Amino acid sequence: MKTTVKLLMVIGILGTVISCKSTFNASETMQVEENRNAIYQEIISNPVQFTNFISEARKNEDAKKIMMKTHMEQMESGNMKMMMDKNPEMKEKMQAHMQQMMEKNPEMKKKMHSKMLDKMMESEKGRKMMMEKMHNNEMMKKEMKERMKKMMEENPEMMEEMMQKMMEKNPGMMQKNER
Repeated sequence: MKTTVKLLMVIGILGTVISCKSTFNASETMQVEENRNAIYQEIISNPVQFTNFISEARKNEDAKKIMMKTHMEQMESGNMKMMMDKNPEMKEKMQAHMQQMMEKNPEMKKKMHSKMLDKMMESEKGRKMMMEKMHNNEMMKKEMKERMKKMMEENPEMMEEMMQKMMEKNPGMMQKNER
């Protein structure tokens, strides 16, 4: 009887030790799509875990590049604007943050300004709005003139095309310039 009890105890202890051995392997777990999605959902459903995840990601240069690229894609797609419209507090924070970043980094300010100008120039409405702003802002007039001059020098065909369009819209323009 004592040996049976001892044998059962040894089997129980061995069973417990074996069942407690961790078999978790992160890379194997992440290879299964269902596991990956479950882990992502667990992380994003808990704000504290999500914040911790983001702070860990910020420590890794490659992860920071991916996050920045994704952020820029979100901004360009218009999703960010919709999100901001739904959350005014977030919009204020983002605008304050962008202002702060631009004050600290003049090169970034110039790049963002250039990107905004390019975007505005793509649509007719944007161009009209730009023209109105330019008439009211001397610095902007100068910057736009320099930009147009550079574009014309780089692309003489575009200059010819623009002149042709201007002549078609306003045939009297040449006569005014000849006087």
